[in-house]
Amino acid sequence: MSRESWLLVGLAAVVAVATLVGAVLLAIRVVRTRRMLGALGAGGKVAFYGALIYTILPVDLLPDPIYLDDMGVLAGALFYLGRLAAKHRAAQRLTRDAPADSLPAAPPGGAPRR
Repeated sequence: MSRESWLLVGLAAVVAVATLVGAVLLAIRVVRTRRMLGALGAGGKVAFYGALIYTILPVDLLPDPIYLDDMGVLAGALFYLGRLAAKHRAAQRLTRDAPADSLPAAPPGGAPRR
């Protein structure tokens, strides 16, 4: 093989390793959001498990040595889960900081709100 061929093979190997490392780091970040799944609802669970299943399964849009599609799916899921988590934190902060007199009245025929 010529020098240019070895350079091209080496560059391709570096790019493949870099995308693999990126995909693994994104997968780790997505897995760390797992503890919040109960609070994020069905949409969060679908995004979480869907991204992980897509990453693990061998059926991809691009061949497996190219992890760009896996990274895109993981990054999209991470972005979506981050937005859901921010909305959840804002809703918790809103209900925690609301004064007692601003809480809605008891529904008709229901027990008074405490």
